[in-house]
Amino acid sequence: MSIIKSLTNDINEIIKKVGYEIENLILYPSNRKDLGQYQLNDAMLLAKKYKKNPKVIAEDIVKELEKDERFTNLNIAGPGFINISLSDNYLIESLNIIANNLTENIDKLPSKKIIIDYGGANVAKALHVGHLRSANLGEALKRLARLLGYEVLGDAHLGDYGRPLGLVILEIKKLYPSLPYFDEAYQGDYSEVNLPIDNTDLETIYPIASTKSKEDEAYLEEARQITLKIQNHERGYYDLWQKIVAISKSEIKKVYEDLDVYYDLWLGESDAVEYLDELIEIYTKKNLLKESDNAKIIEVKEETDKAPMPPLLFIKSNGSISYETTDLATILQRKKEYNPDEIWYCVDARQELHFIQTFRAAHKAELVSEKVNLEFVGFGTMNGKDGKPFKTRDGGVMTLKNLISIINEETLKRLDEETLSLEEREKTAKTVAIAALKYADFLPYRGTDYIFEIEKFTDLEGKTGPYLLYSTIRMNSLLEKAKKLPQEQIKVLSSEIEHELALTILQLPTILLKSISSKSLNDIAEYLYNITSQYNKFYSENRVLTENDKSKQESWLTLTKLVYQINNMLLDILGIKVPEKM
Repeated sequence: MSIIKSLTNDINEIIKKVGYEIENLILYPSNRKDLGQYQLNDAMLLAKKYKKNPKVIAEDIVKELEKDERFTNLNIAGPGFINISLSDNYLIESLNIIANNLTENIDKLPSKKIIIDYGGANVAKALHVGHLRSANLGEALKRLARLLGYEVLGDAHLGDYGRPLGLVILEIKKLYPSLPYFDEAYQGDYSEVNLPIDNTDLETIYPIASTKSKEDEAYLEEARQITLKIQNHERGYYDLWQKIVAISKSEIKKVYEDLDVYYDLWLGESDAVEYLDELIEIYTKKNLLKESDNAKIIEVKEETDKAPMPPLLFIKSNGSISYETTDLATILQRKKEYNPDEIWYCVDARQELHFIQTFRAAHKAELVSEKVNLEFVGFGTMNGKDGKPFKTRDGGVMTLKNLISIINEETLKRLDEETLSLEEREKTAKTVAIAALKYADFLPYRGTDYIFEIEKFTDLEGKTGPYLLYSTIRMNSLLEKAKKLPQEQIKVLSSEIEHELALTILQLPTILLKSISSKSLNDIAEYLYNITSQYNKFYSENRVLTENDKSKQESWLTLTKLVYQINNMLLDILGIKVPEKM
């Protein structure tokens, strides 16, 4: 149990002794440090409950709190706001507990099994900037949830089974009609067939095929038929599809690894296909499927809907399955193979309607019980300075690889040529570039759009990833220089900034719980900046290595080590690596 939670529980028990009971007591950090470090705002609510003057209630509580040596500077402001400060002895004792074991300051949550669906890369298509937020958000939530005690599986959930693959294979057929995959008489081993294209070719082929399908109805219809052949595992077409998936998946993994994003499961829409027959049977037996223009739909509207709610398209008029249906099959698959308590979907906010329909249809057929939380974790878009989704200079979709490359070039310009060799600069630039990209992505609340400004977010000053990395490296450098000096215990808190750092450290578990509750990392990103800025202020005010007072020196080094550990832990949650030097 964290220090602040234990303290809150103790305060609650003290208040009970006075004769009052508070539900969900919260110890708020005070905005008026001159009045106190924390504030209790419950006297007004208690006044209504107990029919007493709030100031009298506050006075009763303060009298009892004054008996506890942990509290100091107790006072009442306004109609009954109780201001509380913590004694130096208690703060020092608390910091030393945390310094000895950082996990002592983390509140674990009740055990749950979570599947996080994030990434959403499409086979044979280049990853673009839209995939960045899903990968960043999902990976960070996975790491945070594990830290807080959840069992978590991250699933890439590849888009590998829809019409885009039919289009790609059709265009390959047009380009290479003599390939054995398209020869019905071929009886050989397809694994031995040399495919004259690589991933770069695949990423070029899809846009061409997509454009043709919009201009030529016959071409689109042929792609539909090929999609059906894939879904029916027709020899040749299905084998080519498997090879394309393998080529594309290998490249997708490389890009995600550059972002320090790793999945436990590399399943795609196609992996849920074996559950389709069972899925259709479930919906048929429950009489949930309706005919509509030769297609089959599921009504998902509810009485409480304030806007029109279209039905879910289950089977298309040509007999092929829809995107919604593969998502339902995936839910059934996850239930049977992993039995999760919750499934979180980190997806573009513009897909919210799709997931409302899918979740309703899943619960309607009892694919999972009502107790299983299916949660849509939507996010906004990364935009350029024009306020529109980030694009290339010629107006095309910006690929993720190109974006990383551009930021890498900008970062390289800012690294110190005197202390780093060219090889070190190139290696470090990549790490710092990813930090700049990720931290900028986490700063706003996940649901909001934001403007990505390369020059601003790669700056070594200000609220940026490079600033956090540079500061964290400097902390480590100080500890290395002082490694022969004691760094085990805080003995004194001798300045205002040290007290601020102490209180910020105590606030960490609250930030972690707030972040997992909101499914957003902006509070952690903000906390990282605040604690780092406070430390830098402390560092600038003190000469740690030359301090003559040994109690102060050890306290400062221990405080440095504690902030360094916190920074590393939080940066790791965000999937940001810390280089050795910059």
